[in-house]
Amino acid sequence: MLKAALAKPIAVVVVLLGILVFAGLALGRIPVDIFPRLNLPTIYIAQPYGGMTPAQMEGFMATRYQNQMLYVSGIKAVEVKNIQGLCLVKCTFYEDTNMAQAAGEVASQVSRVLNYFPPGTVPPIVVRFDASSLPVGELVFSSNTATLGQMQDLASTRVRPLFSQIPGASAPSPFGGNERTIVVRVDPERMKSYQLTPDQIVAALVRNNQISPAGAVSMGDYTMMTPSNTTINKIPDFLNIPLRQGVGPTVFIRDVARVEDATDTPVGYALINGKRSVYIPVTKSADASTMSVVQALKAKLPEMQALLPDNIKLSYEFDQSVYVTQAVHSLVFEGSLGALLTGLVVLLFLRDLRSSLIVILTIPASILAAILLLQLAGQTINLMTLSGLSLAIGILVDQATVVIENIHQHLEMGKPKARAILDASQEVSFPLLLITLSILAVFAPSFLMTGVPRGMFIPLSLSVGFSISVSYL
Repeated sequence: MLKAALAKPIAVVVVLLGILVFAGLALGRIPVDIFPRLNLPTIYIAQPYGGMTPAQMEGFMATRYQNQMLYVSGIKAVEVKNIQGLCLVKCTFYEDTNMAQAAGEVASQVSRVLNYFPPGTVPPIVVRFDASSLPVGELVFSSNTATLGQMQDLASTRVRPLFSQIPGASAPSPFGGNERTIVVRVDPERMKSYQLTPDQIVAALVRNNQISPAGAVSMGDYTMMTPSNTTINKIPDFLNIPLRQGVGPTVFIRDVARVEDATDTPVGYALINGKRSVYIPVTKSADASTMSVVQALKAKLPEMQALLPDNIKLSYEFDQSVYVTQAVHSLVFEGSLGALLTGLVVLLFLRDLRSSLIVILTIPASILAAILLLQLAGQTINLMTLSGLSLAIGILVDQATVVIENIHQHLEMGKPKARAILDASQEVSFPLLLITLSILAVFAPSFLMTGVPRGMFIPLSLSVGFSISVSYL
């Protein structure tokens, strides 16, 4: 290989430039993330039922879910946690499980389980969890005059739908406030005096606030649909809903209750900078780039702010992409500093500007080629790969310095330049190969790991291995 490279230097330069060009393209396309992709196949099932105690949730729902989920292919463990009004089921699968098939089977089993639940049970929320789908920041709503309920309502109805226009981003429901709710506060004494029950009041509210088909009317050549629309548009109209008609005076809602445009029962709160606020957690999909999602979200902030009243301010807080940005800047600084100092040392002791430039260019060229190979291997730029590249910089400096110094030693013997390069490279090639293999052997056990350790250390091992292998070649 050395003789071929010396015989065709132009071809070597063309190949090197081609690698650098493709590496530059890979640098712009490779996803930038906080953590590497971790294979944690997990599906969560959140089953709500208002008013049930944890013991009731376990007896009526958790046991059914535990028994039924065992029929799902690839299931490893089923864990259940019950709190007041909520049963949370965690289904863990083996690593080689086809999660698309597993998700379909879980949905099928959930449909079967619902038939055994108490009346009024709503369908559960089924979410596939991935360790890479973590919050990358929070969209915070703040105001000195608006209430938490108003900010919660605006966050849900105006801002949250815009997340569908941000590739790779998703947003759970806003947190910190309470959903807008029309509250009917019944006076127990009045209700008792009219001999009414809470169920009768609920039935009247439902019956007088719905849309239902009522048939069709033929008018000439046309048949017109005639739906019955009894939905209420104004809050005071709730007071005019009849509760009892027929013999005796008609009883209305206003006779036994008052209606308020309020919020739901508080179940939690959020403190942002010591003040109660509303925020939307910003999450990304497993295959999306943290940097791309954050940049697209920041570009969308002016449009989101325009949809809100002037008294509500929108800001992006707890930006997790800062850690990746700092790590990238640290890698660039360390690489540049290492290459520069090595070049200065070579120039100081060998008094050769060309040798100094070769050493300075070797380090970034190896790093860029390693990034190209990382993209081809399906990896991302994350804290682990950046740590591996930073670790490899010291090794690259040693390899470049050893080869350049040995070439100069052979030149001082009076050999022609081509012969000196060939002899010096052949002389140190085997020791450098042993050093490279020894370093790679240190990271070889990571390929035998499983689960989260494998997902964390494989990118680190690949980044070190790719960079020092390219440098050796």
